[in-house]
Amino acid sequence: MGYFRNPEIKKSALLYITVAVILTGTGFLLGTGTGLFAMAASVFYISAHFIMSYSRYRKIAGLADKIDQILHGKEKIEFRDYSEGELSILQSEIQKLTVRFREQSQVLKNDKIYLADSLADISHQIRTPLTSINIILSLLSNPDLPEKRRIELIKELETLVSRIDWLITALLKISKLDTGTVKLKNETVHVDELIRKAVEPIAIPIELRGQELDIRIQEGASFTGDFSWSVEAVENILKNCMEHTQEGGTISISAHENPIYTEIIISDNGPGIDPRDLPHLFERFYKGKNSGSSSFGIGLALARMIITSQNGTIKAENRMEGGARFIIRFFKGNM
Repeated sequence: MGYFRNPEIKKSALLYITVAVILTGTGFLLGTGTGLFAMAASVFYISAHFIMSYSRYRKIAGLADKIDQILHGKEKIEFRDYSEGELSILQSEIQKLTVRFREQSQVLKNDKIYLADSLADISHQIRTPLTSINIILSLLSNPDLPEKRRIELIKELETLVSRIDWLITALLKISKLDTGTVKLKNETVHVDELIRKAVEPIAIPIELRGQELDIRIQEGASFTGDFSWSVEAVENILKNCMEHTQEGGTISISAHENPIYTEIIISDNGPGIDPRDLPHLFERFYKGKNSGSSSFGIGLALARMIITSQNGTIKAENRMEGGARFIIRFFKGNM
């Protein structure tokens, strides 16, 4: 029997039997009645002790068996309820630990699925421009290709290489934010400087499209965050508005600060956002119904990650008068 093979049980049994023999022998020395009483009491006490100890042993063995089943992959294990006491506390703690293990297991499964999906998306996003590059290179290898056409293909090739470079850079930034390897600064960010820096890279494309920028920023408006990363977020939103606004359109930027938050609103008078796209607009690799062929679907996702990492929120909506509106808020306290 496994119970009596337990070294602790063997030691206690030997001790109790020795004490019982001594008490019984001493009792018989004092008298037959006393000896019989001592022997009966010893047998009763030893029996009661080992019955209770065996019951506890079985419960502990049951808990051990449940834990072993969990370790071997069985997901649904129900623990029996125990009466109040040490075993009840142990059972409760083991059940908490089991729930935690199940949660962690599900998180790991979800992470694996997400990683597989992300790799498939990244592969698809890179394969498309690489296919175009391969075709262009084969065309450029033709010695009879007209010079004008050659120049056009080289410019297109440069654009495709730039797109791949931007994609890889954006993915690295997202990866750093995901893993927490980048530490965002807590510095005073002046909104007027932020907007001026974010507009610089797209100022020429906006001008070539004949679009106008309407900037209205409250004097002295600021928030606490990382200037460089905030520029990245706002630039991605501005770029999105520029790409979805018709030639001659207007992109408006306004900002104001109050005791609770600093708000930046970026809007355009383009066609707006398809209502079916609104719930998914900030999802990674999501491309809306009106997205162009050059869209990767990660610019807005990166912008959202940066903003939310700085105690901020971002919301997209359609304007009543037409066009899209992005509302960014950086809160002064913890949300």
